[in-house]
Amino acid sequence: MASRRLAVAEVTAESHALPTRYLTPEDLVAMFDLPSVETVYQWRRKRTGPRGFRVGRHLRFDPVDVRAWVESLREGAAA
Repeated sequence: MASRRLAVAEVTAESHALPTRYLTPEDLVAMFDLPSVETVYQWRRKRTGPRGFRVGRHLRFDPVDVRAWVESLREGAAA
């Protein structure tokens, strides 16, 4: 029984795997089914979204930071 639960957990974790490259605002739009890239920029202005950084003039997001942001939202929802 425990091995079955582990197998299910592994499949679930794999289905929610994030890319290993840095994410673009367009990636976040696709991942979270957002209305537009402007939503991501609004999050940044309001400091409510995942932590991002600039590479030259391009905005990028570390998948680890995106995962941490999602987890913080989930923890806040559980309270």
